[in-house]
Amino acid sequence: WKGYEDAWDQRRFEEAFRVDIIREEEGALEFDMVGIDAAIANAFRRILLAEVPTMAVEKVFVYNNTSIVQDEILAHRLGLIPIRADPRLFEYRNQGDEEGTEIDTLQFQLKIKCSRNPQAAKESSDPNELYFNHKVYSKHMTWVPLGNQTDLFPDADFRPVHDDILIALLRPGQEIDVLMHCVKGIGKDHAKFSPVATASYRLLPDITLLQPIEDEAAEMLQKCFSPGVIEIQNIKGKKVARVANARLDTFSREVFRHESLKNLVRLARVRNHYIFSVESTGILPPDVLVSEAIKILMGKCQRFLNELDSVPME
Repeated sequence: WKGYEDAWDQRRFEEAFRVDIIREEEGALEFDMVGIDAAIANAFRRILLAEVPTMAVEKVFVYNNTSIVQDEILAHRLGLIPIRADPRLFEYRNQGDEEGTEIDTLQFQLKIKCSRNPQAAKESSDPNELYFNHKVYSKHMTWVPLGNQTDLFPDADFRPVHDDILIALLRPGQEIDVLMHCVKGIGKDHAKFSPVATASYRLLPDITLLQPIEDEAAEMLQKCFSPGVIEIQNIKGKKVARVANARLDTFSREVFRHESLKNLVRLARVRNHYIFSVESTGILPPDVLVSEAIKILMGKCQRFLNELDSVPME
Protein backbone atom coordinates (compact mmCIF):
# COMPACT_ATOMS: atom_id res chain seq x y z
CA TRP A 1 0.00 0.00 0.00
CA LYS A 2 1.78 3.11 -1.24
CA GLY A 3 2.64 5.53 1.52
CA TYR A 4 1.41 3.24 4.31
CA GLU A 5 3.78 1.74 6.87
CA ASP A 6 2.83 -1.89 7.57
CA ALA A 7 5.66 -2.75 9.94
CA TRP A 8 4.49 -3.55 13.49
CA ASP A 9 5.37 -0.98 16.09
CA GLN A 10 3.90 -1.43 19.56
CA ARG A 11 4.37 2.18 20.59
CA ARG A 12 2.65 3.47 17.46
CA PHE A 13 -0.17 0.95 17.93
CA GLU A 14 -0.77 1.99 21.55
CA GLU A 15 -0.91 5.63 20.54
CA ALA A 16 -3.25 5.12 17.58
CA PHE A 17 -5.58 2.38 18.83
CA ARG A 18 -8.91 3.40 20.28
CA VAL A 19 -12.51 2.19 20.56
CA ASP A 20 -15.36 4.70 20.30
CA ILE A 21 -18.93 3.76 21.21
CA ILE A 22 -21.19 5.42 18.64
CA ARG A 23 -24.63 3.99 19.37
CA GLU A 24 -25.83 1.63 22.09
CA GLU A 25 -29.38 0.31 22.24
CA GLU A 26 -31.06 -2.61 23.96
CA GLY A 27 -30.12 -5.16 21.31
CA ALA A 28 -27.64 -3.33 19.09
CA LEU A 29 -24.23 -1.75 19.42
CA GLU A 30 -22.27 0.33 16.93
CA PHE A 31 -18.69 1.22 17.70
CA ASP A 32 -15.50 2.26 15.93
CA MET A 33 -12.27 0.32 16.27
CA VAL A 34 -9.42 2.50 15.06
CA GLY A 35 -5.78 1.59 14.56
CA ILE A 36 -6.06 -2.12 13.67
CA ASP A 37 -5.73 -4.04 10.42
CA ALA A 38 -8.21 -6.29 8.62
CA ALA A 39 -6.90 -9.53 10.15
CA ILE A 40 -7.73 -8.43 13.70
CA ALA A 41 -11.08 -6.94 12.68
CA ASN A 42 -12.12 -10.11 10.88
CA ALA A 43 -10.95 -12.35 13.72
CA PHE A 44 -13.06 -10.30 16.10
CA ARG A 45 -16.11 -10.59 13.82
CA ARG A 46 -15.74 -14.35 13.42
CA ILE A 47 -15.39 -14.87 17.17
CA LEU A 48 -18.64 -12.96 17.72
CA LEU A 49 -20.40 -15.14 15.17
CA ALA A 50 -19.03 -18.54 16.03
CA GLU A 51 -17.14 -18.75 19.32
CA VAL A 52 -19.04 -16.84 22.00
CA PRO A 53 -21.13 -19.57 23.73
CA THR A 54 -24.87 -19.56 24.44
CA MET A 55 -27.51 -21.99 25.68
CA ALA A 56 -29.83 -23.64 23.13
CA VAL A 57 -32.13 -26.66 22.88
CA GLU A 58 -30.01 -29.69 21.97
CA LYS A 59 -32.23 -32.69 22.77
CA VAL A 60 -36.01 -32.95 22.46
CA PHE A 61 -37.85 -35.87 24.07
CA VAL A 62 -41.21 -36.24 22.32
CA TYR A 63 -43.82 -37.92 24.52
CA ASN A 64 -46.78 -36.95 22.36
CA ASN A 65 -47.10 -34.96 19.16
CA THR A 66 -50.37 -35.23 17.25
CA SER A 67 -49.92 -31.92 15.40
CA ILE A 68 -49.25 -31.81 11.67
CA VAL A 69 -45.64 -30.80 12.39
CA GLN A 70 -43.34 -33.81 12.18
CA ASP A 71 -41.22 -34.61 15.23
CA GLU A 72 -37.97 -33.76 13.44
CA ILE A 73 -39.26 -30.39 12.22
CA LEU A 74 -40.66 -29.59 15.65
CA ALA A 75 -37.30 -30.38 17.28
CA HIS A 76 -35.52 -28.21 14.73
CA ARG A 77 -37.86 -25.27 15.35
CA LEU A 78 -37.43 -25.58 19.11
CA GLY A 79 -33.65 -25.62 18.73
CA LEU A 80 -33.66 -22.27 16.93
CA ILE A 81 -35.56 -20.44 19.70
CA PRO A 82 -33.10 -18.20 21.60
CA ILE A 83 -33.08 -18.97 25.34
CA ARG A 84 -32.55 -16.18 27.85
CA ALA A 85 -29.93 -17.84 30.05
CA ASP A 86 -26.45 -16.58 30.86
CA PRO A 87 -24.07 -19.26 29.49
CA ARG A 88 -21.36 -18.12 31.93
CA LEU A 89 -23.38 -19.80 34.69
CA PHE A 90 -23.05 -23.23 33.08
CA GLU A 91 -20.39 -25.71 32.00
CA TYR A 92 -20.07 -27.54 28.70
CA ARG A 93 -21.73 -30.94 28.76
CA ASN A 94 -19.28 -33.84 28.60
CA GLN A 95 -19.13 -35.77 25.35
CA GLY A 96 -21.39 -38.81 25.49
CA ASP A 97 -23.29 -37.63 28.57
CA GLU A 98 -26.97 -38.28 27.78
CA GLU A 99 -28.59 -37.24 31.05
CA GLY A 100 -27.08 -33.88 31.91
CA THR A 101 -26.77 -32.29 35.35
CA GLU A 102 -27.76 -29.04 37.04
CA ILE A 103 -24.42 -27.43 36.09
CA ASP A 104 -24.56 -28.15 32.35
CA THR A 105 -28.24 -28.51 31.39
CA LEU A 106 -31.43 -26.47 31.40
CA GLN A 107 -34.71 -28.35 31.10
CA PHE A 108 -37.87 -26.96 29.53
CA GLN A 109 -41.30 -28.50 29.06
CA LEU A 110 -43.87 -27.78 26.37
CA LYS A 111 -47.24 -29.35 27.12
CA ILE A 112 -50.33 -27.95 25.43
CA LYS A 113 -53.63 -29.28 23.99
CA CYS A 114 -56.11 -27.57 21.71
CA SER A 115 -59.83 -27.63 22.53
CA ARG A 116 -63.04 -26.04 21.25
CA ASN A 117 -64.50 -22.89 22.75
CA PRO A 118 -68.09 -23.78 23.77
CA GLN A 119 -68.94 -20.07 23.98
CA ALA A 120 -67.99 -19.33 20.35
CA ALA A 121 -70.69 -18.07 18.02
CA LYS A 122 -71.98 -20.73 15.63
CA GLU A 123 -71.51 -18.55 12.56
CA SER A 124 -67.92 -17.65 13.52
CA SER A 125 -65.06 -18.86 11.32
CA ASP A 126 -62.25 -17.16 13.25
CA PRO A 127 -59.93 -19.78 14.83
CA ASN A 128 -59.13 -17.30 17.60
CA GLU A 129 -62.78 -17.46 18.67
CA LEU A 130 -63.43 -21.12 17.89
CA TYR A 131 -60.49 -22.74 19.69
CA PHE A 132 -58.41 -22.53 22.83
CA ASN A 133 -54.61 -22.99 22.56
CA HIS A 134 -54.70 -23.37 18.79
CA LYS A 135 -51.44 -21.42 18.45
CA VAL A 136 -48.37 -22.79 20.21
CA TYR A 137 -45.98 -19.99 21.12
CA SER A 138 -42.58 -19.93 22.76
CA LYS A 139 -44.25 -18.46 25.87
CA HIS A 140 -45.74 -21.92 26.50
CA MET A 141 -42.25 -23.29 27.20
CA THR A 142 -41.70 -23.53 30.96
CA TRP A 143 -38.48 -24.07 32.86
CA VAL A 144 -38.30 -27.31 34.87
CA PRO A 145 -35.41 -27.12 37.39
CA LEU A 146 -32.93 -29.99 37.37
CA GLY A 147 -31.42 -31.21 40.63
CA ASN A 148 -30.75 -28.29 42.95
CA GLN A 149 -31.06 -25.56 40.27
CA THR A 150 -33.76 -23.86 42.36
CA ASP A 151 -31.12 -23.27 45.05
CA LEU A 152 -28.32 -22.51 42.58
CA PHE A 153 -30.37 -19.90 40.70
CA PRO A 154 -32.92 -18.52 43.18
CA ASP A 155 -33.57 -15.37 41.14
CA ALA A 156 -33.29 -16.97 37.70
CA ASP A 157 -35.85 -16.33 35.00
CA PHE A 158 -34.86 -18.85 32.35
CA ARG A 159 -37.20 -18.55 29.39
CA PRO A 160 -37.24 -17.88 25.65
CA VAL A 161 -36.03 -14.41 24.68
CA HIS A 162 -39.29 -13.71 22.81
CA ASP A 163 -42.71 -14.93 23.93
CA ASP A 164 -44.40 -14.62 20.54
CA ILE A 165 -42.40 -17.07 18.39
CA LEU A 166 -44.96 -19.31 16.67
CA ILE A 167 -44.03 -22.98 16.99
CA ALA A 168 -47.07 -24.83 15.62
CA LEU A 169 -50.81 -24.62 14.88
CA LEU A 170 -53.22 -27.06 16.49
CA ARG A 171 -56.82 -28.10 16.05
CA PRO A 172 -59.17 -29.63 18.68
CA GLY A 173 -57.82 -32.92 19.99
CA GLN A 174 -54.26 -32.28 18.84
CA GLU A 175 -51.56 -31.82 21.47
CA ILE A 176 -47.84 -31.46 21.96
CA ASP A 177 -45.99 -32.87 24.96
CA VAL A 178 -42.20 -32.58 24.79
CA LEU A 179 -39.27 -32.18 27.17
CA MET A 180 -36.22 -30.19 26.06
CA HIS A 181 -32.62 -30.17 27.24
CA CYS A 182 -30.64 -26.96 26.63
CA VAL A 183 -26.85 -27.17 26.65
CA LYS A 184 -23.96 -24.77 26.22
CA GLY A 185 -22.44 -24.56 22.76
CA ILE A 186 -20.87 -22.30 20.13
CA GLY A 187 -21.93 -21.20 16.68
CA LYS A 188 -19.02 -23.10 15.13
CA ASP A 189 -20.87 -26.32 16.04
CA HIS A 190 -24.38 -25.15 15.09
CA ALA A 191 -25.87 -21.81 14.06
CA LYS A 192 -28.49 -22.05 16.83
CA PHE A 193 -25.72 -21.26 19.35
CA SER A 194 -24.67 -18.04 17.61
CA PRO A 195 -25.33 -15.13 20.02
CA VAL A 196 -25.70 -12.48 17.32
CA ALA A 197 -28.28 -11.86 14.63
CA THR A 198 -25.49 -10.16 12.73
CA ALA A 199 -21.96 -8.95 13.39
CA SER A 200 -20.33 -6.97 10.62
CA TYR A 201 -17.82 -4.22 9.96
CA ARG A 202 -17.05 -1.73 7.23
CA LEU A 203 -14.31 0.80 6.63
CA LEU A 204 -15.02 4.45 7.29
CA PRO A 205 -15.77 6.24 3.98
CA ASP A 206 -13.54 9.15 3.00
CA ILE A 207 -15.17 11.60 0.58
CA THR A 208 -13.16 14.50 -0.82
CA LEU A 209 -14.50 17.28 -3.05
CA LEU A 210 -11.65 18.14 -5.43
CA GLN A 211 -13.03 21.60 -6.24
CA PRO A 212 -15.98 23.77 -5.23
CA ILE A 213 -19.34 22.44 -6.42
CA GLU A 214 -22.10 25.03 -6.61
CA ASP A 215 -25.78 25.62 -7.41
CA GLU A 216 -27.44 22.91 -9.58
CA ALA A 217 -24.34 20.71 -9.49
CA ALA A 218 -24.37 20.88 -5.68
CA GLU A 219 -28.01 19.75 -5.56
CA MET A 220 -27.29 16.93 -8.00
CA LEU A 221 -24.29 15.87 -5.91
CA GLN A 222 -26.41 15.78 -2.75
CA LYS A 223 -28.88 13.39 -4.43
CA CYS A 224 -26.04 11.02 -5.36
CA PHE A 225 -25.31 10.19 -1.72
CA SER A 226 -27.26 8.89 1.25
CA PRO A 227 -29.22 11.51 3.25
CA GLY A 228 -26.96 13.50 5.55
CA VAL A 229 -23.69 12.88 3.68
CA ILE A 230 -23.66 16.06 1.59
CA GLU A 231 -24.80 19.38 3.01
CA ILE A 232 -25.60 22.49 0.97
CA GLN A 233 -24.56 25.82 2.44
CA ASN A 234 -25.54 29.28 1.26
CA ILE A 235 -22.35 31.29 0.85
CA LYS A 236 -22.59 34.78 -0.67
CA GLY A 237 -25.82 33.90 -2.43
CA LYS A 238 -24.51 30.65 -3.89
CA LYS A 239 -25.38 27.08 -2.97
CA VAL A 240 -22.13 25.33 -2.12
CA ALA A 241 -21.79 21.61 -1.39
CA ARG A 242 -19.70 20.28 1.49
CA VAL A 243 -19.18 16.86 3.04
CA ALA A 244 -21.21 16.86 6.27
CA ASN A 245 -20.96 13.24 7.46
CA ALA A 246 -19.10 10.74 5.29
CA ARG A 247 -19.89 7.99 7.81
CA LEU A 248 -23.48 7.78 6.53
CA ASP A 249 -22.40 6.94 2.97
CA THR A 250 -23.20 3.45 1.69
CA PHE A 251 -20.72 3.65 -1.23
CA SER A 252 -23.35 3.42 -3.96
CA ARG A 253 -20.90 5.18 -6.36
CA GLU A 254 -23.90 6.87 -7.96
CA VAL A 255 -21.83 10.03 -8.47
CA PHE A 256 -19.68 8.29 -11.10
CA ARG A 257 -22.70 7.93 -13.39
CA HIS A 258 -22.71 11.69 -13.94
CA GLU A 259 -20.12 13.01 -16.39
CA SER A 260 -20.25 16.49 -14.86
CA LEU A 261 -19.50 15.22 -11.34
CA LYS A 262 -17.36 12.09 -11.55
CA ASN A 263 -14.07 14.01 -11.81
CA LEU A 264 -14.95 16.39 -8.99
CA VAL A 265 -15.20 13.80 -6.21
CA ARG A 266 -12.75 11.27 -4.81
CA LEU A 267 -14.13 8.29 -2.91
CA ALA A 268 -11.87 6.28 -0.63
CA ARG A 269 -11.88 4.48 2.71
CA VAL A 270 -9.85 5.04 5.86
CA ARG A 271 -7.68 1.93 5.90
CA ASN A 272 -7.49 1.35 9.65
CA HIS A 273 -10.87 2.72 10.81
CA TYR A 274 -13.46 -0.05 11.20
CA ILE A 275 -17.13 0.57 11.95
CA PHE A 276 -18.55 -2.45 13.77
CA SER A 277 -22.25 -3.23 14.02
CA VAL A 278 -23.35 -5.94 16.48
CA GLU A 279 -26.98 -7.05 16.84
CA SER A 280 -27.69 -9.47 19.67
CA THR A 281 -30.34 -12.20 19.52
CA GLY A 282 -31.32 -11.05 23.02
CA ILE A 283 -29.59 -13.79 25.00
CA LEU A 284 -26.88 -11.39 26.20
CA PRO A 285 -26.55 -7.61 25.75
CA PRO A 286 -24.29 -6.64 22.82
CA ASP A 287 -21.73 -4.94 25.07
CA VAL A 288 -21.34 -8.19 27.03
CA LEU A 289 -20.90 -10.12 23.77
CA VAL A 290 -18.13 -7.75 22.70
CA SER A 291 -16.30 -8.08 26.02
CA GLU A 292 -16.62 -11.88 25.87
CA ALA A 293 -15.25 -11.89 22.32
CA ILE A 294 -12.26 -9.84 23.47
CA LYS A 295 -11.59 -12.34 26.27
CA ILE A 296 -11.71 -15.24 23.78
CA LEU A 297 -9.32 -13.44 21.41
CA MET A 298 -6.93 -12.78 24.31
CA GLY A 299 -7.12 -16.46 25.26
CA LYS A 300 -6.23 -17.48 21.71
CA CYS A 301 -3.23 -15.15 21.73
CA GLN A 302 -2.07 -16.52 25.07
CA ARG A 303 -2.36 -20.13 23.86
CA PHE A 304 -0.31 -19.22 20.79
CA LEU A 305 2.40 -17.64 22.95
CA ASN A 306 2.43 -20.72 25.20
CA GLU A 307 2.87 -22.93 22.14
CA LEU A 308 5.78 -20.82 20.98
CA ASP A 309 7.41 -21.07 24.41
CA SER A 310 7.04 -24.85 24.41
CA VAL A 311 8.83 -25.29 21.07
CA PRO A 312 12.51 -26.17 21.66
CA MET A 313 14.93 -23.70 20.12
CA GLU A 314 17.74 -25.15 18.04
